[in-house]
Amino acid sequence: MSDGGGRGFDSGFLDVDLDLRVEWRTSLSLLGTIVKYLAAALVPPLALGLYDGDWVGVLAFAVTALVAVLAGTALERLDPDPDLDPREALLTVALTWLAAASLGAVPFVLAGTGTISQPLNALFESMSGFTTTGATVMGSISLDTHSRAIMLWRQEIQWLGGMGIVVLAVAILPELAVGGTQLMDAEAPGPGIQKLTPRIAETARALWIAYIGFTVLEFVLLYGLHLVGLAPNMTLFNAISHPLTTMPTGGFSPEARSIEAFAPIVQWVIIPFMIVAGTNFALIWGATHGEGSVLGEGGLFGDEGVLGPEGAFRGDSEFRAYAGVLAVLSALATVLLFTDPGLTDVENVGRVTGALEPALRHGTFQVVSIVTTTGYASLDFTAWSEPARYLLLFVMFIGGSAGSTGGAVKIVRWVVIVKTLRRELFRTVHPEAIRPVRLGGRPVDERGIEGIFAFTLIYFVAFFVATGVVLVDTQVAGTPLGVFGAMSAIAATLGNVGPGFGVVGPMGSYLSLPPLSKLLMVGLMWLGRLEIIPVLVLLTGAYWRS
Repeated sequence: MSDGGGRGFDSGFLDVDLDLRVEWRTSLSLLGTIVKYLAAALVPPLALGLYDGDWVGVLAFAVTALVAVLAGTALERLDPDPDLDPREALLTVALTWLAAASLGAVPFVLAGTGTISQPLNALFESMSGFTTTGATVMGSISLDTHSRAIMLWRQEIQWLGGMGIVVLAVAILPELAVGGTQLMDAEAPGPGIQKLTPRIAETARALWIAYIGFTVLEFVLLYGLHLVGLAPNMTLFNAISHPLTTMPTGGFSPEARSIEAFAPIVQWVIIPFMIVAGTNFALIWGATHGEGSVLGEGGLFGDEGVLGPEGAFRGDSEFRAYAGVLAVLSALATVLLFTDPGLTDVENVGRVTGALEPALRHGTFQVVSIVTTTGYASLDFTAWSEPARYLLLFVMFIGGSAGSTGGAVKIVRWVVIVKTLRRELFRTVHPEAIRPVRLGGRPVDERGIEGIFAFTLIYFVAFFVATGVVLVDTQVAGTPLGVFGAMSAIAATLGNVGPGFGVVGPMGSYLSLPPLSKLLMVGLMWLGRLEIIPVLVLLTGAYWRS
């Protein structure tokens, strides 16, 4: 007979385990619960459609909500009493993001307007939204063709995906509180998740409260600028829309020219919110609640440790590296823009070359936007000088902090990699030395270090393989991106950054790419949001049967 969770039968001569060891019905049942309650997210755009008299949009959102409720209820019945283990948690999270992106595409198709009415384009836009990538298949004309309800939905799906659909579900649904740790650990961006409170549901609520608080604060500031006349085109709709995509580091904007469409003061206001969005929310919570522990139990460290509120940021190795990277790269970008011949701000007409404030503003804004993987643009960086463009391509691989809404490789992984390489150089000279890698004075678990190197290797292998596929596919289709353009497109989708260079730049779109490349990038956005390994594990026989 089979042991553990597997179910088999005794043939009399052999013990044969025919069934899978993963309780897939449990995963589908929990998926059904999440999908069913996602229908509630359709209420705001539906209400806006009613207010605007957009009956096509109202019908699109009503039908999508009905589909979500019916499909979710049917899936729930597969396992009325689900018992969640880590394997089922991985499957639940992976399927949740696929299901959310598919559901999110339905209103785009049913509304029947613009480029996103085509199913593949709708799926691309929805996956880009939920994974907070910000890559778009809308052109400047398409942005003007959609109703406000559809545009609000486009913004909202980024906000839902930022802190995490599963984290939200754990926070508000009692039936997911049991096993919530496994779910959140499978979804959390970065090497580990910190339990901030005794109950995991309370931790999820604490993260979402901080997230909502910063979103509301940004709205107040942006709309306040409009009310006092400093940002005339920061209308109420724009003031609502941009916090919904700043805090999740998403980057979607109702404006075709992104943040370049607004006054310089708006760009300065958005910069600190992107920095906050790229910071570990657990660190922010700890600093405001008298605790400074970061990536504690369940994370990279063997013990939790507390730094104290006064030194939470100063004592955190990752935050210091994050702040240092932003400062150094922003300064470098400023110098490159200051000396870039003939660079001009199109919307806020004026020279950037030789002008300190515009060079500082655009250099800082763009570095922060790409390091945090927000993907906003204050200027068309495709037109920057070659050194500046290569700098931004390099920046696409850095990423925000673990426990933030940012994507890419993440600062903490780079810190551990650098410290590990330094240790290996030291060991070459002193082979008998025992020297653990430390962050914040605490030793990093050796298994965690192996995981970081494995993730980074797989990340770059995926990057180069996907770049090759896109180069060949676009060449065959007659829409070649070129090596630099293809590399930027893959870095931007795998790292959930958004815009690349060339036709996929911040003032362009991914619309002209052939279907195979779009489908590949849909998969890359999904892989990047779930950080690759949890998805690849699902493809192994050991996951299903051992």
